[in-house]
Amino acid sequence: MSEIFAEYGLFVAKTITFVVAFGVIIALIAAAAQRRRRDPEGEIKVSSLNEHFEDMQHALEDAVFDEYKLKQIVKEQKKRDKAEAKAQKAAAKKSIEDEPERKRIYVLDFDGDIHASDAEAMREEVSAILSLAREEDEVVVRLESPGGLVHSYGFAASQLERIRRRNIPLTVCVDKVAASGGYMMACIANKLLAAPFALIGSIGVVAQIPNFHRLLQRNDVDYEVLTAGEYKRTLTMFGENTEAGRQKFQEELEDTHNLFKEFVGEYRPNLNIEEIATGEVWFGRRALDKGLIDGLETSDDYLFNAVDDADILKVSYEHKLSLQEKLQGFGANLVDASVGKLWSRLSQSRFWAR
Repeated sequence: MSEIFAEYGLFVAKTITFVVAFGVIIALIAAAAQRRRRDPEGEIKVSSLNEHFEDMQHALEDAVFDEYKLKQIVKEQKKRDKAEAKAQKAAAKKSIEDEPERKRIYVLDFDGDIHASDAEAMREEVSAILSLAREEDEVVVRLESPGGLVHSYGFAASQLERIRRRNIPLTVCVDKVAASGGYMMACIANKLLAAPFALIGSIGVVAQIPNFHRLLQRNDVDYEVLTAGEYKRTLTMFGENTEAGRQKFQEELEDTHNLFKEFVGEYRPNLNIEEIATGEVWFGRRALDKGLIDGLETSDDYLFNAVDDADILKVSYEHKLSLQEKLQGFGANLVDASVGKLWSRLSQSRFWAR
């Protein structure tokens, strides 16, 4: 029996040694890769939405039409492709003045959280587009955001302002929500479209601060705040708030709200700003009546209707993962998959056991 325990202990020791050594090797490789890495943190990816729509059409044709009809469609498509290729070749021989290039529509996606985290990627995407876009092109932003921090959304809005300043038409499409900071971004557009039941507006400012002063007092806990400057700290979470502090904080909120109203009024001067800057939100149909948007249309319809007249390019900035991040992601996915399988088995055994 003692020999069995001895062999088992030796096996465990070897296993632990192997796992530790493997982990050290992986860590050293990751560290070396990080030191050698000279590439930028991310890269611009471009994909054709024209091809995407065409692939969907072909997939549906394959499922719907019989073989004879499908052959006819393919034959006609080849004839059209040949004619287009011939036309492009002939156009290439002419000067740019005689035959202008086809319009390009650059599509960006912005999915906003409280920190407007997508703004960093948008900064790179806008820079890439501005290096090539012409005034006859267009930028379409598919924007979804319920708002968040003022300074974060102010920075995100500044990225869209860069497009306006270059006189490149900017269209913003809202399918679900553009409220508060989201509307701060959306209002910059030359053309602002929304789905009929998208939530639009919320031109207001809110701040919520819990205060634990009385709780600390009941437990004989002192909390001191030392400041230099009369209004360095107006309201605090743990100290005793004063009426003067509350009043100053309210003044700051009102000033921020006024800046918000001025910003919206600059880009949508026909709005009755005092009527709509109440913090309310409206569905797309009502927002159109109030002048908050320019039309009712989903982003899908807008882009689909432009396929025949423009090259539609989706532009995205994707973060490059380091070796260490890839390994961490692989480990996390492995754990998630294992937990998912275990949960599935437990669920099945619960509901199917006899």
